[in-house]
Amino acid sequence: MALATDFTDLLGVRHPIALAPMGGSAGGALAAAVSRAGGLGLLGGANGDPVWLERELPVVAERAGGPWGVGFWNWAIEEDAVVRALEYGPDAVFLSFGDPAPFVDAVRRTDAVLIVQVTDLDEAKRALEVGADVLVAQGTESGGHGARNGRSTLPFVPLVADLAGSVPVLAAGGIADGRGLAAALALGAAGALVGTRFQATAEAAIDPAIGWALVAGRGQDTERNAVLDLARGASWPTATYTARTLGHPYLDRWRGRETELASDPAPARAAYAEDIASGAIPPIPVWAGEGVDLVTDRPPAADVVAAMAAQAEAALHRAVTREPRDRTRDEPTDGQVKTRT
Repeated sequence: MALATDFTDLLGVRHPIALAPMGGSAGGALAAAVSRAGGLGLLGGANGDPVWLERELPVVAERAGGPWGVGFWNWAIEEDAVVRALEYGPDAVFLSFGDPAPFVDAVRRTDAVLIVQVTDLDEAKRALEVGADVLVAQGTESGGHGARNGRSTLPFVPLVADLAGSVPVLAAGGIADGRGLAAALALGAAGALVGTRFQATAEAAIDPAIGWALVAGRGQDTERNAVLDLARGASWPTATYTARTLGHPYLDRWRGRETELASDPAPARAAYAEDIASGAIPPIPVWAGEGVDLVTDRPPAADVVAAMAAQAEAALHRAVTREPRDRTRDEPTDGQVKTRT
């Protein structure tokens, strides 16, 4: 059966799968690959860095061969970043982390679909008030940044779906294979937004060491924290947002002492910079969601889209027909369960 939903109809994509617009790693090549494979590739426009956008926007615009979009952090951008991106003709603009209202008019002057990510019901209501065409319900299982006081994906998605009514909802957080996509659809979502699984693909704009760290990582090793943003001097509003990452020496050093770190971060930031320079720690934390256990390889993104769609179809078919499960379809590609050495 084909997984046709309100989301696939609205965006004109074959599969109800969207690439999370991960800042730094969801570059033009990855977004284009997801779009060519039948999903919605979303470029990680993040804080609207003009140099990065001018480099990556032409890549996805020229190579996508299907609907694509670009995402931004509301708290970190000005309207001109959205306007510049819209000049390349994206089919969607994705807004997250903060009030989307200042950027809605720019989007509405085009035919782009407005996608707004929400982390609680108040944000969902606000997104509907400003006229979002699609909502993304982000659960705390997500890798990277999310609300400090967010909700888990399983109970949060149906609440947002009920509130949204006819507006399609994508589920985000801990979804890394077709079974997660099938679950999202069963919860009332019209698709899934996927980050960690696509970060560990051949086209992701990351250091290979990060990709292999994701392959080796386990969900139980991930942790939501503000420590790494504070220690590295990132401008994220840490009172509102934390980030889920794999383990890190600075987490061990500052766990339980976040208030102390926030009150006087300068010494830690100096030490952090020195440790990066010496190679003692990686330049960037390894953002990873709780579904990282399901990441066992670094294939082309098109393979991930195809496998996820096929596995979701099989899972939904099995659920309604009660056919015996073919366990070989659910195994990691290397046939092994992750272990930590």
